[in-house]
Amino acid sequence: MPVEFLGIAATNNGSETDARTGPAFDKDYTLRLARAHEDHGWDRVLFAYGSGPPAPAPAAAYIASRLDTLQILLAHRPNVSYPTFAAKTFATLDQISDGRLTVHFITGGNDHEQGREGDTLTKDERYSRTREYISVVKKIWTTHEAFDHEGEHYSFHDFVSDVFPVQQPRPGVSFGGSSPAALAAGGAEADIYCLWGEPLAKTAEQIESVRAAARAAGRTTPPRIQVAFRPIIAPTEELAWEKAHRTVAAIKERRAGGDAATARRYRTGAPENTGSRRLLAIAESGERFDRALWTPTAAATGGAGNSNALVGTPETVAQALLDYYDLGVDILSARGYDLLGDAIDFGRYVIPLVRGEVAKRDAEGRARGPETQAVAG
Repeated sequence: MPVEFLGIAATNNGSETDARTGPAFDKDYTLRLARAHEDHGWDRVLFAYGSGPPAPAPAAAYIASRLDTLQILLAHRPNVSYPTFAAKTFATLDQISDGRLTVHFITGGNDHEQGREGDTLTKDERYSRTREYISVVKKIWTTHEAFDHEGEHYSFHDFVSDVFPVQQPRPGVSFGGSSPAALAAGGAEADIYCLWGEPLAKTAEQIESVRAAARAAGRTTPPRIQVAFRPIIAPTEELAWEKAHRTVAAIKERRAGGDAATARRYRTGAPENTGSRRLLAIAESGERFDRALWTPTAAATGGAGNSNALVGTPETVAQALLDYYDLGVDILSARGYDLLGDAIDFGRYVIPLVRGEVAKRDAEGRARGPETQAVAG
């Protein structure tokens, strides 16, 4: 099966290890980072969402209008706009990008962060709302006649959009979460289910949970699986591990520095979301797993989002990614700590190795015949 690579779009050069040096929306840096991904073999980039940072949709439109092939994964929280408005926004962006849009729906795993924009629902209520929201957006994208909607969270009448996506029947829907409520919603609605990098055995369990949720929702085709990592690569294993330890030290130093942006990003106390709790539990059980997975980066951030690292030479990290590919993961998300430099290095030295091995395996599978391919898939 084909493999895809997802990088990060960012509107400034700040990361867990370094404070930004310019404005929150640095147009030149935003374009330079996106172009580095397009020029170095990445398939798409994620425009993330937070209560305080620049709005991702116009930033994505800015990039889409200036680049030719890079695809866009746009993060969106349902609490920030009504689904009728959002569906039109997404369709317009799909038009601007000539059909290069996928939408990542974020339910929100932190009550305090959600409350910053007036969202007071409980987590399970938020997942119920997200499931309804996605179904409404899909219907708006594909319905050319006015319709009414009476749901638990949304109600409207006689609505029809005048703008439709380029992609037919619609853009893809991406989703993530590890709780039972998340699995139920994403299993029903997601085209792509996003997981954070965990040890291989736990990832296999997560994938089966996603597939079971899809079956429970009556689906015959499960979502594609995406897994996210923080690669730390260097020409030798020794240099890679030295770099890894410097990275953790920089994360801890910045987090202890007390600047306002860092304090808002990393709240104290136990995380509320299941995914972050899983990352911290894994970190408590050990630092190194499988071929290259390393957990101190997750521990240093309190399990904040995509934070487990893959450490080693490009060859080691590529083989580690192929281990996940063998589990059924066909979208590999990677983001370094030097956003620009790491995107270039990963694109130059890791992506070609993974693509080459996947192409080799696909060719061998075709040579063995369709029955073998079906068993392998």
